[in-house]
Amino acid sequence: MELVIVAAVLIVGWLLYKKVGPGKNVKTITSEEAKSKFKEPNVQFIDVRTKGEYKGQKVKQFKNMPLHELGKRANELDPTKEVVVLCQSGMRSAKACSELKRQGFTNVSNVRGGLNMWR
Repeated sequence: MELVIVAAVLIVGWLLYKKVGPGKNVKTITSEEAKSKFKEPNVQFIDVRTKGEYKGQKVKQFKNMPLHELGKRANELDPTKEVVVLCQSGMRSAKACSELKRQGFTNVSNVRGGLNMWR
C-alpha cells in the first residue's frame, strides 16, 4: 500500500513538472516579430548566450546577460516592461523566460529557434 502511495506521488510530481517545467507557459515569437519590436520604447531585449558567443555574433539591440548570471542581474531589467529573450537555439532563452516569470516578470517572450532561425 505504501509503495502505491509513493508511486502516485512521484507520478503526480512528474506530471506537474512537465506542465510547468522550463519553457512552459512562455510566449514564443518569431525573429520577424522580435524585429518589429525594436522601435518600441517599452521593450527590453536580452541575449542569454555566453559572452564569447555574444562577441562572435550578436544582434545589436540585444543586451548580453548570460543565463548563468540572470538570477543576479534580473534587477537590471524593468519588470513592468516586456522582455524579449534570445539565445542560439531557443532552449536557454526558454529557461531564462521561466526564470524571469518566477521572479515576477509578466510579459516575457522567447524568440523561437534563437539565432539559428534569425532572418
